[in-house]
Amino acid sequence: MTAPLVTILDDEAEIRQMLTEVLEEAGFRTQSFARAREFEAALNRVAPDVCLVDLSLPDTDGLALVHRLALERGAAVIIISGRAQVQDRVTGLELGADDYITKPFEPAEVVARIRARIRSSRPAQPAGNTAHFNGWTAHFDRYALEDDSGAETPFSHAEGEVLRLFLESPKRLISRQQMQESLGGAAGESFDRAMDVRISRLRTKLREDPKNPRLIKTIYGAGYIFLGDVRWG
Repeated sequence: MTAPLVTILDDEAEIRQMLTEVLEEAGFRTQSFARAREFEAALNRVAPDVCLVDLSLPDTDGLALVHRLALERGAAVIIISGRAQVQDRVTGLELGADDYITKPFEPAEVVARIRARIRSSRPAQPAGNTAHFNGWTAHFDRYALEDDSGAETPFSHAEGEVLRLFLESPKRLISRQQMQESLGGAAGESFDRAMDVRISRLRTKLREDPKNPRLIKTIYGAGYIFLGDVRWG
């Protein structure tokens, strides 16, 4: 079985070298880049399992890049940044990142976070990559929601993880703790805010009434319930 591929985008040569050595020793394949242009060009040739992205890049806005990756690529995106403010972490997660690690960091933590993301992205999925519910079809192979007219709306990798969690457990309460355990990431304000944003975006894409959603119901103080009738395959 081919080892997972991790791409590293950071303009600091020392960090790229350190991450490359640590990750390859842990059994991953790696590719590293100092510029966003080279990184995005490489994504046309390879499909990484995880992208490590620094926000302070010399040739592009790191947050805008993270947002494009989340919407257009299937890889999990982990931000590695010296920006340690809560709002920076929240913004990164809101824009579609799957996790956020602040500098300076312990190399072992990066390895653990990557392994957690890969595990959550590769659960046993006997049902397949297509789910039908209430006039919608979710295509997890290309990250798109299709309505009954055939029109498609893209969703990010992070939004897809939340949607799959709902579709695999319809009409069952899913608590915040269960979401954190299933999706990975550190519990706390950043995770809760990120989940709120992802669920809000899913409701918008499913054309839900925000005041009275039919499919994704909030059970205040307890969690969420997905009320659709789901058929896989």
